[in-house]
Amino acid sequence: MNKVFDSAAAAVADIPDGASIAIAGFGITHSFPSTLIMALRDQGAKGLTVYCNGLGSPGHPTAQVLAENHQISRLVASFSARPGPVTAAEEQILAGEIDFEVVPQGTLVERMRAGGAGIPAFYTPVGVGTAIAEGKAVDDFDGSSYVLERGITTDYALLRAYRADRAGNLQFRGGSRNFNDSFAKAARIAIVEVEEIVDVGELKPDDIDLPGVWVSRVVLSTLRVDPAKLPRKAERGGDSRREYGGKPALSRAEIGRRAAALLPDGALVNLGAGLPNQITEWLDGRGVTLHAENGILGYGRFVEVDSADPDMHDAGGNFIDLEAGASFFDSVASFEIARGKRLDAVVLGAYQVDAAGDLANWAQPGRPGGGIGGAMDLAVGARSVIVTMEHVDSKGRLKLVERAEYPITAPSCVDAVVTDLALLQWDRENGGFVLKEIAAGFTVDEVLELTPMAVSVPAAPGVMQENW
Repeated sequence: MNKVFDSAAAAVADIPDGASIAIAGFGITHSFPSTLIMALRDQGAKGLTVYCNGLGSPGHPTAQVLAENHQISRLVASFSARPGPVTAAEEQILAGEIDFEVVPQGTLVERMRAGGAGIPAFYTPVGVGTAIAEGKAVDDFDGSSYVLERGITTDYALLRAYRADRAGNLQFRGGSRNFNDSFAKAARIAIVEVEEIVDVGELKPDDIDLPGVWVSRVVLSTLRVDPAKLPRKAERGGDSRREYGGKPALSRAEIGRRAAALLPDGALVNLGAGLPNQITEWLDGRGVTLHAENGILGYGRFVEVDSADPDMHDAGGNFIDLEAGASFFDSVASFEIARGKRLDAVVLGAYQVDAAGDLANWAQPGRPGGGIGGAMDLAVGARSVIVTMEHVDSKGRLKLVERAEYPITAPSCVDAVVTDLALLQWDRENGGFVLKEIAAGFTVDEVLELTPMAVSVPAAPGVMQENW
């Protein structure tokens, strides 16, 4: 059987108005099936229901072009909004032109996996006690609550792989496998673009990551990703620091250094995007293994874009190198690691943490939906949840509060908070946070003045800089 089509245009020609389509891709530009997306834009099908991690970055051949062309009527995704300018998709969501459903990343791939496996529904701990559970059945099993989620099937899937043979057997490369497996299995017709097409038999059985039984059409990719042209979010450097009352607090690098010291040697750890990534600079010789939601175990330091491999990136889009013994897998397996309690710790950023240990880090007022990503799965699955953040945000809003005002990522999940002013740890016996350490040069009263929530204070809190 020959599943190869002569062009992307031919492969998407029969997609009708109103079709449902799963579109792979990770982050803002990584691993999108750009050749197929552009062909679908030119084909012009309207009223589409699109399932994806996120639509990607505007100005690049990502699924965002379908929103710009007003082809989407419903969007089911883990990200609808990211920091930066408002996108065409956000404008249409706000205007009521696109109906939007936000889904945690791990739940999305599991719903696809279940749909493809003929399983109509399943229970998950992800979303309990949050807005994600509203309107859904919640039941208890063995003393814990779980949300009922429905499996998903789609008419089509647009995917990207490294190589394929003419029977549709696929080989992936690096961290680019992510959603492709689950999306292919959920689709009636999976269309895949690849960098190379070979004859049947040229892929060794051990090299086939997804058998052709789940693939209907294969086309050769004509759009290549140049890492040097990928948009890069402007990150504040590790030396950046805020001042409070004219006194310098810990720098971002120092926050990472203090948080790194909380991790046990030999731990399996997931780092959220942004400030948590500062931890990587302080792990040498510790035996810590890093996990990424897009399907990597054992990555190392970040690498500069001019020497980057576009398939070697973490969940935040940072280009990476690999440690000895590293492995790749799909996002279903990645979230099995997370929800299955295999992670010793996850380090996340936050908009707010409150006195109950609730974490809020995926949505802010004024932006439609938000960006859950894998945070909900990680927060309920990791053995320890550590938050790194500055004590006050860039607009002067306090981040440690009595009760969170932003939508909750997970209730009562935070074990420790490391800010530029303090280390707070959760008291498992008595409940509530304890002010364990403060930054050198500051007093307890100065820290508490910026911490409007109930906190226990020992007689002599430690000094953060003396404990890393």
